[in-house]
Amino acid sequence: MTDTTLTPLTADAVAAMFTRADGQFLFARWGRPIVPVVFGVEDATVRVLKGAIEAVVALAGHKMAETDPELGANLMIFFIRDWEELTATPNLDRLIPGLPEVVARLDAADANQYRAFRFEEGGAIKAAFVFVRMDAAMAQAPAETIALSQIVQTIVLWSDTAFLGASPLAVLQPDGPAILKPQIADLIRAAYDPVLPPHATDPAHALRLTARLPRLQ
Repeated sequence: MTDTTLTPLTADAVAAMFTRADGQFLFARWGRPIVPVVFGVEDATVRVLKGAIEAVVALAGHKMAETDPELGANLMIFFIRDWEELTATPNLDRLIPGLPEVVARLDAADANQYRAFRFEEGGAIKAAFVFVRMDAAMAQAPAETIALSQIVQTIVLWSDTAFLGASPLAVLQPDGPAILKPQIADLIRAAYDPVLPPHATDPAHALRLTARLPRLQ
């Protein structure tokens, strides 16, 4: 069971969530309605995934749409068995620059997930491509947990180190589906405050996010 104690996030903790391994602070949220499409799973799993997406988008106070006028779909989620499948997928190299090198790196790291983003001219998220390799660990996880984990890690541009030490989800019962940790839910809500810009590179943005988090009495 994962601890879900409501410990408020400090400004330093919030800043760390958006500070990349190279020391760069980089925050971005979606600037357009999210239009998801899912590949490689059965219809029942597609419904689970889209349900999780709808729930997190609603949590953020953002919007979804039936189609993106420029891209058709702007959140593409692929479930695969082997990273080599990506190089065999037609036109995928147009979406993921340097695809062979990316595949080689993921294969060498024995990774089971990968996310790539595209951005608007102003820096907001324009599109995201999510790849989940169904290794033994993923195969044992409930579909609801996988779905929630992927959309939580896609709804904003987190640091590449944000969740290395701790998952954004909490498991209340062994082998049961996970829930979103309340602190992360609060941070997602704060990230989509319409007063805040959709993109920021100044670490002071973390202070603005922290100021919008609820304070425990």
